[in-house]
Amino acid sequence: MACTMSFLRALLRTARMIRHSPQGSAGLPADDAVLLDAPDERLSPALVAAALGEYEPAAKLLATTRDGAEWENRDRYLSRLATFARNRDGWLTDWLAAAPHDPDALLVKAELAVRRAWESPVRAEQLREVGPLITAAAESDPRDPVPWRLALDHARGTHATHTVFEALWEQAIQRSSHHYGCHVAALRYLSAAWYGSHRECFDFAERAAEDSLPSSLVQALPLRAAFALLIEGPDIRTTSVQEERIDAAADLAITLSASFAPGDPWPAEVRNLLAYVLVARGRWGEALEQFRQIGLHAASFPWSSVSDDPLGRFLDARDEARLRVACATPLSGRADRGRPRGHYA
Repeated sequence: MACTMSFLRALLRTARMIRHSPQGSAGLPADDAVLLDAPDERLSPALVAAALGEYEPAAKLLATTRDGAEWENRDRYLSRLATFARNRDGWLTDWLAAAPHDPDALLVKAELAVRRAWESPVRAEQLREVGPLITAAAESDPRDPVPWRLALDHARGTHATHTVFEALWEQAIQRSSHHYGCHVAALRYLSAAWYGSHRECFDFAERAAEDSLPSSLVQALPLRAAFALLIEGPDIRTTSVQEERIDAAADLAITLSASFAPGDPWPAEVRNLLAYVLVARGRWGEALEQFRQIGLHAASFPWSSVSDDPLGRFLDARDEARLRVACATPLSGRADRGRPRGHYA
């Protein structure tokens, strides 16, 4: 009997594993062990303290990243702290009251204000009002590229011209020429959904990846361009050239992923994005390998872009990759019994 998707899906709903195929389940944690956006060991104490209304650990964490010029970590931690502050900002209010000119407190304040403005039905107007907050954060430490990432996001939402955006981009890269967050902000501006096209998006991403270091997350920028194309919907037809660029982006990201240890939280978002693209391209074995590399670290992006239940969508995609690989794998001990490969006995 052929290996049908419906039958295997029924099995997975009850057991969440392909018992006949060690190749399908090895190295994959159980569903209930997978965590969405789990904080690392540095961020976790700051979030716990913020939940208790204490700002000092968050202040120390961001000050450490600023003092050490850890710009990628700084941007990532800022994003998580601002996400937390959207619903519980008492700790931030106390921090600003105690240190109103603290560069780190000003940065969190600006990030939070930008996010709230983006949610407004009058987005452009609200964003213009928070512009001075971004300026204050940038002026508080001229070395820091992260406020300029905020400025790039702000420019996109306020319909800034290409000339204005290019001036902000120049300021950003002067501070950190390979800063991933700033590159992502520029890529969004150039996307077909905003002020550019898929071609411009890929051109920018591929050039940036070529200029970056092999272990830089900027190597994953073409993968983001690929994702922007893929999520346009099932009715969008891609050209052969676009498909070649999507697969080349995935290949580059696979190489990048291989430079990090399995289960490392640092490249987790890139690996989640890579798994999504590989699933979309039907590259099931490679997708399953990325799910193994991800381990426990599911990320909201990209799954929240296509589902209101990002963790559930992650697990479903992982199951589908496992199903597809299982369908192509003969039962143990049955390979020489004359049945065609890829069939379920």
